[in-house]
Amino acid sequence: MNQIRKADPNNRTVAENRKARFSYEVLDTVETGLVLTGTEVKSLRQGQANIQESYASVEGGELWLINSYLPEYLQGNRFNHEPRRRRKLLVSKRERAKLAQNVEREGMTLVPLKIYFNDKGRAKLLLAIARGKKLHDKRETEKQRDWAREKGRLLKQGS
Repeated sequence: MNQIRKADPNNRTVAENRKARFSYEVLDTVETGLVLTGTEVKSLRQGQANIQESYASVEGGELWLINSYLPEYLQGNRFNHEPRRRRKLLVSKRERAKLAQNVEREGMTLVPLKIYFNDKGRAKLLLAIARGKKLHDKRETEKQRDWAREKGRLLKQGS
């Protein structure tokens, strides 16, 4: 009785930063809300966003997403948004203080991993508290990934 479920249009990933897990060692993740304008939400619903070179920063007691790209909504006329504007992230005071402390004291970075819509249809950002990997760590990650792929091939051929 396999039932094919349709993908829920509200609960889906819009943009993913796949390079982040290769370049950074992810220590913890935090789900944050995004303060968006109407045309930004419509652009996200069309699946258009890029967070590859973006990062988050705590400035003036607030959390900001910097250098993310949301293209203009084509039907947005003169009320359209600026594609690379800074976007405010919503987290609790306690969470914001914890993030600021990690960045300042321990030399960590706040890296966005993905933008998605939750069950309620709200745009959310998965933010990682991460430490940059050194070149030898990246090589080790690549070796492990290649070995896992090779092991899968060998097991597939054996059966």
